[in-house]
Amino acid sequence: MRVLMFGWEFPPHISGGLGTASYGITKGMATLDDLEVIFVVPKVWGDEDQTMVRLVGANQTPVTFKKVYYKGFRRPLEKIEVSSKIVPYTDPEDFWKMVRSEVSGYNLFIQTNSRGMVDFSGRYDNYLMDEINKYAIVASVIAEENEFDIIHAHDWLAYPAGIAAMEVSGKPLVIHVHATDFDRSGGNVNPDVYRIEKSGMDAASKIITVSNLTRDIVINKYHIDPDKVETVYNAVEPVTISENLIIKKGFDEKVVTFLGRITLQKGPEYFIEAAYKVLQVMDNVRFVMAGSGDMMERMMRRAAALKITDRFHFTGFLKGADVFSMLDISDVYIMPSVSEPFGISPLEAMQSNVPVIISKQSGVAEILTHAVKTDFWDIDEMADAIYGILNYPALANMFIKNGKEEVIRLKWDNSARHVRDIYYRVIGNN
Repeated sequence: MRVLMFGWEFPPHISGGLGTASYGITKGMATLDDLEVIFVVPKVWGDEDQTMVRLVGANQTPVTFKKVYYKGFRRPLEKIEVSSKIVPYTDPEDFWKMVRSEVSGYNLFIQTNSRGMVDFSGRYDNYLMDEINKYAIVASVIAEENEFDIIHAHDWLAYPAGIAAMEVSGKPLVIHVHATDFDRSGGNVNPDVYRIEKSGMDAASKIITVSNLTRDIVINKYHIDPDKVETVYNAVEPVTISENLIIKKGFDEKVVTFLGRITLQKGPEYFIEAAYKVLQVMDNVRFVMAGSGDMMERMMRRAAALKITDRFHFTGFLKGADVFSMLDISDVYIMPSVSEPFGISPLEAMQSNVPVIISKQSGVAEILTHAVKTDFWDIDEMADAIYGILNYPALANMFIKNGKEEVIRLKWDNSARHVRDIYYRVIGNN
């Protein structure tokens, strides 16, 4: 079976869990003899690991174009004109600020370069809506030029591309919901994003969600038939850190780490309030907020107002080996997310021998036993959990030992087999 898969990120060029999860599931599929994946992203940079998957960049795909002469120009402008019902919408990350544009009718004009290809920035910026439109256009070309049995689109950024490929090929579409706008916005849903998500869900033959938490949102908020929605849990990639990457603390104090986007969804303010409570009764502990996002300045101001900046540190965005170096010096990892569809970072912390505290409002809480679970808003319970792990070595060692054994069993191969079973059922029903 050949799968045409559309994503938005591919390692090492990732900004969060979407790229990590997409790569993990694809790598798991590479171990299955009866699956072949063509993984498409808007932009290929050239340094991606393609040993286990065929990676196609929309930016490297020639498209058919015509030369259009505009009055007032001496030279032709090379463009393609397509008929599309895809409308512009918003950027997905930091943070859901509307980028509005008017489109005349349904004719979208997309400029090509001298090689007859469409350029992509590969970034989340104010031109993201154009990137998504262009991605869907090129997706239809890729679908026409390749043989495949099923289409798989990861998250709402890729849903229009998946729909375009489906309309051209007539092949069934499976979408993978890694998050919804209800998670990202804290309930203040962007109507344009909602419409895009809803259109993908309606067009798909099957919807994969990363947790039952997300499945319930899809069913209840998007009014989707429960039989159409199935949960496939994420996993974690085994990581071996070489000795030269291991960083020694250089001090005897404990370290409590928040590692993720500093946005409403991730609950950074609850981490700061819990830190303040712990620092009232302990002075040999430091708190680290590793990440970036639209709430970063606000969090800095709050830490300053609480007068804990001598014990509270902001590192900025970390990736790759820096993530594991941070975990290596951490004594507790905490994810106080307000609404977390899954959450891979706690699994990375557990395999790095770090006890974890996670919110009950996270998908990963559904499958973890050896993690402390608190409500995201309960800063007293959160502070008590931090204090307990830091001050009772036997408790910390229990979470480290059992947590490491638990996370080892969470393999992408198992997730990939589950997805493959869904493919066969979808193809059999079409």
